[in-house]
Amino acid sequence: MNMSFRMKTGFAALGLSVVLFACSKLGPEKFPPGTIEPNLTVENGMVKVRPVEFTGAIRNPMKGFREFIGAGVDPKRSEYPYPYGSMIKEYMQWNMLEDNAGDGVEKIIAYSNHRWEGVEDINMKVIPRIYIVWMEPWHGGVAKNTYTSHPDDLNGWHWPSDIPGQVRPADHSQPITGGYFDPSFQDRVKALVAKAGEAWDNDPRVAYVEMGIIGEWGEHHDPNISTYWTPHDEPEHVANRTWIPGLEKTLGDAFTSAFKNKKVMVRYAYDFKEYEFGIYWDSWSQPEEQDRGYNEMKKLGDRWKTQPIGGEITWNWGGLSKFDSFEEVVQDDATRAEVIEQIRNLHNNHLGGITWADFNSREFRPHAELLQKSMGYNYVISEFNYPSSIQKGQPFSVSFKVTNNGSSPFYYDWPVEIALLNKRTKKKVWGKTLNSVKISQWMPGENWDKSANAYQVPPPEYSIEESLTLDIDLTEDEYVLSIAVLDPAGMQPSLRFAMLNYFTGGRHPMGYIGIGKELSNYEIPETDFKDMLTDRTLKYSKQ
Repeated sequence: MNMSFRMKTGFAALGLSVVLFACSKLGPEKFPPGTIEPNLTVENGMVKVRPVEFTGAIRNPMKGFREFIGAGVDPKRSEYPYPYGSMIKEYMQWNMLEDNAGDGVEKIIAYSNHRWEGVEDINMKVIPRIYIVWMEPWHGGVAKNTYTSHPDDLNGWHWPSDIPGQVRPADHSQPITGGYFDPSFQDRVKALVAKAGEAWDNDPRVAYVEMGIIGEWGEHHDPNISTYWTPHDEPEHVANRTWIPGLEKTLGDAFTSAFKNKKVMVRYAYDFKEYEFGIYWDSWSQPEEQDRGYNEMKKLGDRWKTQPIGGEITWNWGGLSKFDSFEEVVQDDATRAEVIEQIRNLHNNHLGGITWADFNSREFRPHAELLQKSMGYNYVISEFNYPSSIQKGQPFSVSFKVTNNGSSPFYYDWPVEIALLNKRTKKKVWGKTLNSVKISQWMPGENWDKSANAYQVPPPEYSIEESLTLDIDLTEDEYVLSIAVLDPAGMQPSLRFAMLNYFTGGRHPMGYIGIGKELSNYEIPETDFKDMLTDRTLKYSKQ
């Protein structure tokens, strides 16, 4: 038998309301100009599907825009979560996690539950960063609750009660005592990080962990981790004033030991060279940070293949302070081009700085979409093959070809599931995860060519094939065969491929399949496909 199916021409085939929404809300056209013609052919008992690529940006887990909300200062807006945001930075005050050495891990868990309540219900992940000092008083920092009475206010100095406060001599040659420089501090760091690992290393709400702890905002300056770079605002390095001897090894060892499952990120690429950590460059595309940030990160080579590269576009200082908002930063042609070039060259996974952005702005939205698609992974299935008919107890083969045209991999091996869905209800009736697939190994291209707007080394095409066996009795004889990437926390669909074949709930329908019989039609009506951009049903379990 040899049958071919082609989708109808024109946007009407996809449901006019869906297409009009996508175009009006997202700016650039999402579908190829002219006709939409994916192939579905059946030959020698095998169905071959060539899905149409979804060319827009996707709100996918652990990639793209990363948010931050200051407790008591930045209320969550009615449209939260934002169209593309799937992660939120959470600054975690040391004294709220542990106020004295006797506090146990249960205090960290309780405070984390308080701060992260409900993130699993909106499919958000958290990037926690422990810190002590928001801003030092000699840099204009203010005490907690100066501007708000909120108990979780981030301002101020959050030292545990049993570590003496800092005393900073005016003489630049003299060391600081107390605080970071107290003799007990490094042992306390080891103990706190061990407790944090116990609390967070297996918490499905946590995407990555930023090391933090040291310096303003936990950004590893004032004081510095090492003497590799000059001090921020002192004439020269002085031990136990501008940097903390021995702390680099203390922190590196503590975080390596505590976090076996979560990826750990540090502020500067030139620190912790003996460790395999990711980077949070919190001054992305700042001209002043070209050498200290961008060029040092380039020296890391292939680190991005196993560790996430993130950060934020901080537009309230330096060369970017000429802009009054994140929207202005990315609407400027030259700045946007530089941001994207750095995303591609550094293989960026996520960026913050968007907390106050207006995603309803028609001028801003296309630029936001471009950045979201550039960051992280973007998995495209070009071909999918499966048998036209299967029977219980008899092995059958499923295969597909996938390419990552994003900038980074997905850093955890979430399972890929092939499932049969009820044709009418679209509910799963059977499924198996693929044993041989490791999605963390689906790499993007390399060596970005700005003029060509493409990687000089194209992303490889990965061919996946696996044998499955239907091991239950099914009373009906016609089903939908689908593919999905599941969040292990609850084993529900979460990560989406870039294709138009989509059902609400996170599964990608490839075609009909017969149980014990051949079918007269294997093509799913295109009007059954739904819009990924409007699907807010995805969630996971925090247990």
